[in-house]
Amino acid sequence: MLEHIEESLGYTFKTKAFLETALTHSSYANEQEYGAEHNERLEFLGDAVLELCVSSDLFTRFPVAREGDLTRMRAKIVSQPFLADLAQEYGLDTVLRLGRGEESQGGRERPSLLSDAFEAVLGAVYLDGGFDAVITVVRTVFDGKWPVQKQGSPTKDCKSLLQEVTQRRFKERPVYALASSSGPEHAKVFTVKVTLPDGREFVSDGPSLKRAEQIVASLALDHILPEEE
Repeated sequence: MLEHIEESLGYTFKTKAFLETALTHSSYANEQEYGAEHNERLEFLGDAVLELCVSSDLFTRFPVAREGDLTRMRAKIVSQPFLADLAQEYGLDTVLRLGRGEESQGGRERPSLLSDAFEAVLGAVYLDGGFDAVITVVRTVFDGKWPVQKQGSPTKDCKSLLQEVTQRRFKERPVYALASSSGPEHAKVFTVKVTLPDGREFVSDGPSLKRAEQIVASLALDHILPEEE
């Protein structure tokens, strides 16, 4: 089954244990008699690697884009829902090693768990083959999924742009709320909800409160900006 993942990613691991660890959730590791490595450290590494790879490619693909454009495009492509969809597309959900409790509670379909596993796999590729290997995998996985910047598109950060759009359309501002936070102090995950004046709500996670707000604003913009056209 792991060979299928390697084939899909276009990368063969020299050290298979890296991939096995990337696909091992802490709930599974905790149930083993002698313990086992799980993917949280690899997820931490993969998150940083993914952001660098995506930033590098966006910088190259959009040579005249302003910082605000690049930030918005990156926020969308590294968002939890986007990565969870990729994890399912590449079959990571079918090979994840989960504990019995996590399995029974639907963990195999949980977006946060799937996106973490996807990042962990990228962290594993980086450890196994270095930066050249992981950026090749990222380009393979994201082929056909890179955003398209329209001529004359706004360059403001996502929160500022969403505020301008909602004030123009509804004469009101969006409302942000911290839904929850979890994890250790050094690696907290913040879940933020934004409510638009028309009642629509969007939720997303981020490694900081400000980052989570930018990501969830980007998700809202993906729905509201096409309605402006």
